[in-house]
Amino acid sequence: MRDGTMDAFFDAPAATGNCAHPIRLVGSSATVDTTTGQVISTFDTRELPFGTLHRPCGNRRASVCPSCSRVYARDTYALIHAGVSGGKTVPEQVRDNPLLFVTLTAPSFGPVHGHRTGRPCRPRRRDDRTRCPHGRPTCNRVHDEDDEINGSPLCFECHDTASAVMWQWHAPELWRRFTIALRRGIAHRPGVPDSRLSRHASIQYAKVAEYQTRGLVHFHALIRLDGPATGGTGSPAPASPGGDVLAALVRKVVPSVTVPADPVDHEDTPRVLAFGARVDVRTVRGGSRTDDPSGPLTPDRVAGYLAKYSTKDSSSLHGHGQGRPHLLALKRECREMAGRAATFHDVDHDYQRMSQWVRALGFRGHFGTKSRRYSITLGALRRARSRWQELAAESRRTGTPIDTRDLEARLLADDADETTRVVGSRTYIGTGWRDHTEEAMAPAVAARTREYDLWKAQRRVTRSGLETKG
Repeated sequence: MRDGTMDAFFDAPAATGNCAHPIRLVGSSATVDTTTGQVISTFDTRELPFGTLHRPCGNRRASVCPSCSRVYARDTYALIHAGVSGGKTVPEQVRDNPLLFVTLTAPSFGPVHGHRTGRPCRPRRRDDRTRCPHGRPTCNRVHDEDDEINGSPLCFECHDTASAVMWQWHAPELWRRFTIALRRGIAHRPGVPDSRLSRHASIQYAKVAEYQTRGLVHFHALIRLDGPATGGTGSPAPASPGGDVLAALVRKVVPSVTVPADPVDHEDTPRVLAFGARVDVRTVRGGSRTDDPSGPLTPDRVAGYLAKYSTKDSSSLHGHGQGRPHLLALKRECREMAGRAATFHDVDHDYQRMSQWVRALGFRGHFGTKSRRYSITLGALRRARSRWQELAAESRRTGTPIDTRDLEARLLADDADETTRVVGSRTYIGTGWRDHTEEAMAPAVAARTREYDLWKAQRRVTRSGLETKG
């Protein structure tokens, strides 16, 4: 307000969707008609507020950029929901295919403190007079849900932190082997060779990884049974197995999935890693359009559930202090294992890269993945958003209304006819806002914008409810 740049500042965050750490660029460009070679428009960053083009950082983590993570969550929701109910180039016949909601967890590496909904953490039984080998007692406290001791081992010396990090490191491979084992299990039921399963049925999935309080991930996944892979995305599923049979097959397959892990060095021991004993398998759809809007699992709810966790990372576990002790122990173990592996294994061994994944507590997988034919891709959704912005800009420039017929199909087409091309150059000059004042103002503006969006959404829900009652 003192230097007169307040209006320019508010324009800059609005242009990036209120990004917390925008990318700053300078340069110029021209939009050219590819058919005639005519220059349609020109652009120069000197005409913008502060003479800089601000672009959103695009970070998926809510702890880094709440605004960009909301865009990521919306795209993830659209991707997952399309694979459940159709739309976004996915045929509506996917609604007839069996669908499961599966949660796979990490095994126990030692007893930990936890929230037990009003019950003592780990009380000693009357006939239990023993303590752990290091003399640690059990815990009779009732922990609140936000208690920072939750997830921490009762005894750090008894807790197998090294194996916990090793499991985290191999968790993506465990998931890969699980999908292979599930496909083989489906193939064996009708007596079809594994190599020919794609001619009869295919497994499609979308999954996200969520950090538990103890610092280890577990996987939430939607698993859909489709027909032959040659039939395209969402082809009609075979008559057998149905949803319940598929759920029983998942429960049977999970305990058989293992991954051998090499020792870090000569002082370490080889391990055989597996998923935890707790396997939650729920049938969303048994093979027909029998969704219950009032039931616990509906397409909207499971899509929203997975989208919510796609923007979270390990930073949500740290609490208010320097970090919870058990999380610091996992990070320390990652660094130590990487150092030990550097002196024992070859230069290109995987374990030496553990130090690059300390922030993720050793988990090196992507937090959201899907099979190829589950639904549309995030890249296609982002490309459609860019095409829409070009259409809107062209409509404003020429005053011609946008033709909304088959608009979604045109925006999502793989081979859309691009009639214009942007030619020019831009130079990166930095990331983030210019000074501490702007760094403080931008998140405040973003927070108020989110509050306003939430208020509008609540009003829409209320108004819709009143219209329904009326």
